[in-house]
Amino acid sequence: MNNKLNTLLTTLYVTLVDRVLPDLDYDRTHRPGRRPALDDAELLCLAVAQHLLHGSSSESRWVRYARAHLTGMFPAMPQQSGYNKRIRAAGPLISAVITALAKDTASWHEILRLLDSTPVPCGTSRETVKRSDLVGHAGYGYCASHSRFFWGFRLYLVCTPDGMPVIWGLANPKIGERETTQVLLDHDCHLVHDGQVILADKGFAGKEFEAFVTDELGAHLVRPDRKDEKPRFGALGGIRQWVESVFDTLKGQLGLEQHGGRTVEGVYARVAAKLLALAAGIWHNWLIDAPNKRSLIAYDH
Repeated sequence: MNNKLNTLLTTLYVTLVDRVLPDLDYDRTHRPGRRPALDDAELLCLAVAQHLLHGSSSESRWVRYARAHLTGMFPAMPQQSGYNKRIRAAGPLISAVITALAKDTASWHEILRLLDSTPVPCGTSRETVKRSDLVGHAGYGYCASHSRFFWGFRLYLVCTPDGMPVIWGLANPKIGERETTQVLLDHDCHLVHDGQVILADKGFAGKEFEAFVTDELGAHLVRPDRKDEKPRFGALGGIRQWVESVFDTLKGQLGLEQHGGRTVEGVYARVAAKLLALAAGIWHNWLIDAPNKRSLIAYDH
């Protein structure tokens, strides 16, 4: 682990202990059971280190690596089964911390938000689909950008122009994009500012959805023009590429499609951990005034 990742984890740990976790009221002393040797702040830092260093979600391989190389920073490193249980249970906490980090960056005040979805495959064979614990939650969908079908979920992401996650969620691909996004935005409407511009693709075209964004959220939906309507915004290809590059970082450097989740809680927590790693990298890049806020290269070795 290099000095830059060491600095990121140290800064993140101090911020979690001093400000973020107390504000979220996640103190273990108020919960039943024995206090764990590895506290929540250490667990979150370990999750960030796992996905920045390895990308893949093989927790057994990560625990072996951490116990061999990171015991100086994390002396209470649990066994693989204990680490897996803690990560699966920490999904809501990870999501709350992502929001806290997003609010702690300058891009939080940007007027522009990017909206899109991407596949999160959970199985590649019919036998896997038949015996998976995700049956009834995951489903078949089609990825137009790769011209392929998949079985799993779709990740819906609303992020800032630099890639900082703001609102996100997983949904069955059979559910319409507009319907899913409307539920997410309605649930997290407090994270949408008045006058915000939400940039989406053509798949989010629809009068009802646009009316919801305008009337209920007080925001503005901007998307590429369809061929069967009057010109309004143009193609927007260059700006649309920003959100595609965010997904490329999640898939290429953070291994989004190799999440390894086998249950609903497991998939949710592991996808959340990858988004947390992205958020932590962007957050720290703002602190050190790095030129490229979404670059994770300094932390991945």
